[in-house]
Amino acid sequence: MTDPVQRPLLFLDIDGPLIPFGGAPERYPTFAACDLSGAAAHPLLTRINPEHGPRLAALPCEVVWATTWMDDANECIAPVLGLPPLPVVAWPDPSDIDDQDVRVGRHGKTRALVAWAAGRPFAWVDDEVTDTDRSWVAAHHPGPALLHRVDPSVGLTDGDYATLDSWLRRPF
Repeated sequence: MTDPVQRPLLFLDIDGPLIPFGGAPERYPTFAACDLSGAAAHPLLTRINPEHGPRLAALPCEVVWATTWMDDANECIAPVLGLPPLPVVAWPDPSDIDDQDVRVGRHGKTRALVAWAAGRPFAWVDDEVTDTDRSWVAAHHPGPALLHRVDPSVGLTDGDYATLDSWLRRPF
């Protein structure tokens, strides 16, 4: 069995992959959510399908929150999914490099995720991944990486899970 420290990482965004948006409201089923009062209140939390939790837990990887939700992801999203608290990527303060990245179409998360991975294989699931991000990661990350874009109006699908599972089970 592979040492868990060496398992690939799965950087997971919330808005888009887990909370679909952009379609007509009646299009989305609703599910029970955490307490919607307080700092973590979000009007779309009821769109999170709790079945994502067991599916994420079954993937052969270490799941890491890669979201602007930051610690609120563990406070509210993880319990809805039945997941334990997960590591959270801490985003660096904005800089001139970030402005430069935006001008060339690179996501503000890209550099931070490559730094966090530190050479480990990783998959990044987000609704904003582009070919510009893929090119930059290929040139700057020494390990395998899958940058997987999810349609934000649908969220994670069976096809997305199949792609992730297949990629994460490859020998690295």
